[in-house]
Amino acid sequence: MRILAYGVAKDSTNEYIKIRKPTAIESLKRFCRAVVEVFGDWYLWSPNDEDIERILLIEKQHGFPGMLGSLDCMHWKRKNCPTGWVGQYAGRSGKPIIILEAVADYELWI
Repeated sequence: MRILAYGVAKDSTNEYIKIRKPTAIESLKRFCRAVVEVFGDWYLWSPNDEDIERILLIEKQHGFPGMLGSLDCMHWKRKNCPTGWVGQYAGRSGKPIIILEAVADYELWI
């Protein structure tokens, strides 16, 4: 989870939970596959024409006609950003950040 959430190196897991790099990679892959398997059928598929009509109607009722979803951006500070990348990922504050963007509708389709 730390690899996915914080972007830490795969081999750094050995230092604090004593799991070697290949095991960490395999565990991460299995976790991601499980998320897609459990949530993919509803949250991670492209809407068809009927779904788009329904989404547009819901958004119109909420005062946003013609909008398919809301863009959300999260600014995450990179605690362990490699020194060579600090300038590339510097935000307005001058500190390294990652901006995650997602579009979600009222029912949380991503």
